[in-house]
Amino acid sequence: MGLQARRSASGSPGAAGPRRGVLQLLPLLPLLLRPGACGAAAPGEAEAPTLYLWKTGPWGRCMGDECGPGGIQTRAVWCAHVEGWTTLHTNCKQAERPNNQQNCFKVCDWHKELYDWRLGPWNQCLPVISKSLEKPLECIKGEEGIQVREIICIQKEKDIPAEDIICEYFEPKPLLEQACLIPCQQDCIVSEFSAWSECSKTCGSGLQHRTRHVVAPPQFGGSGCPNLTEFQVCRSNPCEAEESMYSLHVGPWSTCSMPHSRQVRQARRRGKNKEREKDRGKGVKDPEARELIKKKRNRNRQNRQENKYWDIQIGYQTREVMCANKTGKAADLSFCQQEKLPMTFQSCVITKECQVSEWSEWSPCSKTCHNMASPKGVRVRTRSIRQFPIGSDKDCPELEEKEPCVSQGDAVAPCATYGWRTTEWTECRVDPLLSQQDKRRGNQTALCGGGVQTREVYCVQAEDNLLSRLNSQKDREASKPVDSKLCTGPVPNTTQLCHIPCPIECEVSPWSAWGPCTYENCNDQQGKKGFKLRKRRITSEPTGGSGGTGNCPHLLEAIPCEEPSCYDWKAVRLGDCEPDNGKECGPGTQVQEVVCINSDGGVHCPNSSALQEVRSCNEHPCTVYHWQTGPWGQCIEDTSVSSFNTTTTWNGEASCSVGMQTRKVICVRVNVGQVGPKKCPESLRPETVRPCLLPCRKDCIMTPYSDWTPCPSSCKEGDSVVKKQSRHRVIIQLPANGGRDCTDPLYEEKACEAPQGCQSYRWKTHKWRRCQLVPWSVQQDSPGAQEGCGPGRQARAITCRKQDGGQASIHECLQYAGPVPALTQACQIPCQEDCQFTSWSKFSSCNGDCGAVRTRKRTIVGKSKKKEKCKNSHLYPLIETQYCPCDKYNAQPVGNWSDCILPEGKVEVLLGMKVQGDIKECGQGYRYQAMACYDQNGRLVETSRCNSHGYIEEACIMPCPSDCKLSEWSNWSRCSKSCGSGVKVRSKWLREKPYNGGRPCPKLDHVNQVYEVVPCHSDCSQYIWVTEPWSVCKVTFVNMRENCGEGVQTRKVRCMQNTADGPSDHVDDYLCDPEEMPLGSRECQLPCPEDCVISEWGPWTRCTLPCNQSSFRQRSADPIRQPADEGRACPDAVEKEPCNLNKNCFHYDYNVTDWSTCQLSEKAVCGNGIKTRMLDCVRSDGKSVDLKYCEELGLEKNWQMNTSCVVECPVNCQLSDWSPWSECSQTCGLTGKMIRRRTVTQPFQGDGRPCPALMEQSKPCPVKPCYRWQYGQWSPCQVQDAQCGEGTRTRNISCVVSDGSAEDFSKVVDEEFCTDIEPIIDGNKKMVLEETCTQPCPGDCYLKDWSSWSLCQLTCVNGEDLGFGGIQVRSRAVIIQELENQHLCPEQLLETKSCDDGQCYEYKWMASAWKGSSRTVWCQRSDGVNVTGGCLVVRQPDADRSCNPPCSQPHSYCSETRTCSCEEGYTEVMSSNGTLEQCTLIPVVVIPTMEDKRGDVKTSRAVHPTQPSSSPTGRGRTWFLQPFGPDGRLKTWVYGVAAGAFVLLIFIISMIYLACKKPKKPQRRQNNRLKPLTLAYDGDADM
Repeated sequence: MGLQARRSASGSPGAAGPRRGVLQLLPLLPLLLRPGACGAAAPGEAEAPTLYLWKTGPWGRCMGDECGPGGIQTRAVWCAHVEGWTTLHTNCKQAERPNNQQNCFKVCDWHKELYDWRLGPWNQCLPVISKSLEKPLECIKGEEGIQVREIICIQKEKDIPAEDIICEYFEPKPLLEQACLIPCQQDCIVSEFSAWSECSKTCGSGLQHRTRHVVAPPQFGGSGCPNLTEFQVCRSNPCEAEESMYSLHVGPWSTCSMPHSRQVRQARRRGKNKEREKDRGKGVKDPEARELIKKKRNRNRQNRQENKYWDIQIGYQTREVMCANKTGKAADLSFCQQEKLPMTFQSCVITKECQVSEWSEWSPCSKTCHNMASPKGVRVRTRSIRQFPIGSDKDCPELEEKEPCVSQGDAVAPCATYGWRTTEWTECRVDPLLSQQDKRRGNQTALCGGGVQTREVYCVQAEDNLLSRLNSQKDREASKPVDSKLCTGPVPNTTQLCHIPCPIECEVSPWSAWGPCTYENCNDQQGKKGFKLRKRRITSEPTGGSGGTGNCPHLLEAIPCEEPSCYDWKAVRLGDCEPDNGKECGPGTQVQEVVCINSDGGVHCPNSSALQEVRSCNEHPCTVYHWQTGPWGQCIEDTSVSSFNTTTTWNGEASCSVGMQTRKVICVRVNVGQVGPKKCPESLRPETVRPCLLPCRKDCIMTPYSDWTPCPSSCKEGDSVVKKQSRHRVIIQLPANGGRDCTDPLYEEKACEAPQGCQSYRWKTHKWRRCQLVPWSVQQDSPGAQEGCGPGRQARAITCRKQDGGQASIHECLQYAGPVPALTQACQIPCQEDCQFTSWSKFSSCNGDCGAVRTRKRTIVGKSKKKEKCKNSHLYPLIETQYCPCDKYNAQPVGNWSDCILPEGKVEVLLGMKVQGDIKECGQGYRYQAMACYDQNGRLVETSRCNSHGYIEEACIMPCPSDCKLSEWSNWSRCSKSCGSGVKVRSKWLREKPYNGGRPCPKLDHVNQVYEVVPCHSDCSQYIWVTEPWSVCKVTFVNMRENCGEGVQTRKVRCMQNTADGPSDHVDDYLCDPEEMPLGSRECQLPCPEDCVISEWGPWTRCTLPCNQSSFRQRSADPIRQPADEGRACPDAVEKEPCNLNKNCFHYDYNVTDWSTCQLSEKAVCGNGIKTRMLDCVRSDGKSVDLKYCEELGLEKNWQMNTSCVVECPVNCQLSDWSPWSECSQTCGLTGKMIRRRTVTQPFQGDGRPCPALMEQSKPCPVKPCYRWQYGQWSPCQVQDAQCGEGTRTRNISCVVSDGSAEDFSKVVDEEFCTDIEPIIDGNKKMVLEETCTQPCPGDCYLKDWSSWSLCQLTCVNGEDLGFGGIQVRSRAVIIQELENQHLCPEQLLETKSCDDGQCYEYKWMASAWKGSSRTVWCQRSDGVNVTGGCLVVRQPDADRSCNPPCSQPHSYCSETRTCSCEEGYTEVMSSNGTLEQCTLIPVVVIPTMEDKRGDVKTSRAVHPTQPSSSPTGRGRTWFLQPFGPDGRLKTWVYGVAAGAFVLLIFIISMIYLACKKPKKPQRRQNNRLKPLTLAYDGDADM
């Protein structure tokens, strides 16, 4: 305490030792500072004061060549004046000069593994002194404090302290102190009292008690626990007989000890004497017989198995028996009258502790390579058990120790790394993308466009040095596959989209004209037969498909003709030299003049007019012949060509040799078929053979086999399935071009060999040794003891054997053979009076009949047969019977149905609909429900007892996904414009919506259609107006004299289709442009004879562009007849009109249509396509016209008419196969589940089928009963042959079965069901079936048994854990039997332990309703348990509310506020000092009820609810209105009623006003027509 006080005075926490030293020196300082004290110079012998002092800088870094303690560090040392400035070294005393260098420890990086900070535990949290002085009245959270810990740098291997600087080099020193919290004091909390016990005596005066237990222990300085026991005196009928004052008490057994050697010797001597007497009695004097007996003994000794691992020594122990008085004092044994006294001795086994060997050396580090990700491995050391414990509570210590380690040294190789590797992509395939509606395309082989290609992914050990791999292995030799779990990175994708270019068809030009009749070969003019030829050429080469010109039609046709001739070109002369670039001289060009001559005689070709001849044609069919070629055959290797041995590339693919290709060539007559080859010109025959390049042969390349999968190393009981191991490899190059095929298997498997560890072991027990008794020297003082007989103990040896009987190590049996058999047992050497029997036989077998009986027997042996008491079958039965079990079983389903599971291996698809991706996806499956089997007692048994295989199966359907189905494309619509560029449309409509996760529909419009739009061009002149000539002019105003003047003429106008040969068919008028329709009638003038006659008007001239009104156009007419003298003069022969825009003058401009939808090749499903658009010529009034109008103006055309586009490929979601079923989630019970999973290997894209939600399936496991061992209840404490003292209590273990659920209470079954289960109860292997107990003597004061552990409780504030961990408590209460012995009572006990799964509990005061002026108040925990303590006393509610002074006025009572109030119906009259003076009656308002038919009024007063109502109910009710409160003021409700009445009055007045007011007439609505009913179509296809 003194030290603490001093520390608080100093105010800074530090090390106690030095601080104390300083504090003790403080009183001495004045003495030391006095002149002359302790060497300070006295005035007489004064020295000059020291003006110069040595100063030092900080130590520098530790330097040195080697790591460790051999380093050197330096610092600066200088001399300074006391005022601070530096001076010469000579001014300071050289003798006092400090060292400027010292040895030090040089720290290197590898020291990090050797040194580390050791953190001591935090010590107790001590209050901060400055804050602890001002404490609040009520503690809410706690008090702030500080806690300190010790931190030292240590060398880890030797565990010795080192300098802090070494550890600081790697890591700064951790904190030495930290803030902490001292929680509020927590007082002890106890439960409610139990009910009173029965009276301790059945007659006379006794005691009864009640107890309670501790709920929460006192913590953080809280007050201790109150008494846990209360007792009271109870009286019953007076006793008839006198109560015994004495009872026999047995003490505890002493420790087990060995008999002294002298006693042993004496015992042996006595034993030998007895043997001699026996020998004499038997008369065995024959020395041979004696020798045989001796040999047998020796042989038995040699054969006796010694227990190497168990040192069993049988000793003895004793106890005291005394007679005790009620007061606890000892009395003479004669006071306790009893026939048989308890035994005071017994044999026992000497306790031996476990002995283990020394630790072995550390094993090598498990990690032999270097890896940055997990640099540490593990090393192990072991020790073995030399001797197992006997009778000891302590188990053997750990036999294995592990610690992390690092492989060190330069030779440590880096660890193997693993990476993903992929095979080559397969060929691009379009067919997997075909949807259901495209299945008609399935037979088309030349599909193109977007497709899918796949590859395999496998894991290999990554090679760091790629070069060495290439040198040491073949170029394409790949690493062998390893387990995929070793590769950690993202898995490369196994599918990707690809594109197959679509074929372009061959396009050819039109045929040329037929040529002249010529000889086939002018050099060989035999016969008169010739050919006329016509040709065409390829305008667009075909691509894709089989390629080459093989897909093009023939390009030459021939007609046989008579009188052929040959023609040739002949050069006549060279023309003049024309200089280049229009110069006068210099280099130029000469044009050769050639003529075509007949080869016969050089006659000139006829002139052009003579070359033309007209005759009627097609009078007879032409006989046309042509050569027809078949496709080129396969490229076959040509062995004649050997020089071509280099590798070239052709069409982008490596080629290794030259081959030959052939094809068939035949002569064909048009519209007839094949004819003889002589009919076709032989000189023009196409070639039938051509060289070709053979692509390189590609052999199949595979990876080497992976390693064999490991076999299971341990073997489970009853696991009869033959385990297999497998290995696989991957094809990384498929064979091509005649390469070697992949013939070797990709997968191999073989059966596993039986694991070596599968040997089973068993304990072998040897014969029991002879029964060892307590030495006679110990027994002989006990009354009734007989020498050489009685109870003892015997031991036996046990050894470990393999199942085949071979010897094995004891450790194998400890691991695999179950519990160790008993090494010792109690035994009995029968005395002469004892009855001796054989052991019980086994029970006879049951013959299966229900209600049959089975028996077991024993017989009397030896001299017992002659004893009468042994023949008493009540005391010693010789036969036992029991009923045979009568089992009836019933099965019942448990749990939910499983998911619908398709059978593996076979695929049954509904209605034959099988779509890519549907395999194992849909069809008929089965769902399962587990079956449980119960016996007649409701106990779960194996399902086989109910003849069930464990499941109910039910067929179920996994619906197949159905894709969106659209119709075929409709026909193209007509072009939207009859002139110029428009669009044409075709559509598909929805036939069936997708369901069950089928492929979704493309984007549809409101009428569920999808469109394809392409631009189109209509020739503006394809439909034209055709007019017939005007009719004769019919004069309307007839000049009778001359029949001339004004009239009308008409003509027919029709819309006709225009063809190359002129208008052909009449069509509907709407197809022609209505604006351009010519007039069908007009006025006309029939000229009189003397009038001028002019021709029809000619066409209008063109307006000059751009149009403006300043320019004009005109037309003219020619005079045909001049007028006579009196005739009408000729009008103007020219008519002009201004050029008005969009009336008679137009501007023209190009316009482009919108892009079409993406157009694919006919054979493509998706992928790259083309969008097109068209040019349109648009007039300034917006009308489309013929393109020639724009072309004439030479307008710029810089638009792109085509662009590439992509139609996204619909890729269906691809899933992996289902994984194998997992292990059952429960080893037994009803709720076990097996799960299997699958993963997405290819996510869906575009309009592909989406992935299903079901990625995991579960299935119930077969029901297995849960068997386990369980303790029974402890028996009452039994003291043999005495009334009190130390006795034993026992319990047994039984085998119980349950269904694994928390609700199922275990039911006991036969022990045979638990034979395979290791006897572990509550996680403990040690079975405690018997324990010592104390039976109190009458009158003793004793401790009750421990209460059960309380709930785990945390230290919390406002429901928040403060982090002090949980605590549990149990307690023992004191029981008093006699009041006089109270002073001998032990203290009540309390025991705590920490726990993990704690909860925060709050404590609140609870109160019952008031009963008069009192109520019950108690404290309750938040989980509803009533307790004492825990609630704050300062917040305790009142339990009593009586008024002071008491309420004595009539009709008054004491209110909750502890003031006097008046009953209902009375108002308070208060005195000036605020006390109630009197209660006065207030006026009554009576409200009759419906039942009150006759108008009788009976009043019922409402009184205070706690007082019983005495007035009759049900006829009428009366409320007493009290407008004034106890203080004489108006009550609040009075104001409320007044306000309500006022609002009601205003409302009534306004209603009356509105009712009396004249209503206006409603205006008549104009145009009150009915709106038309419209039907809206919502676009749903199902309508």
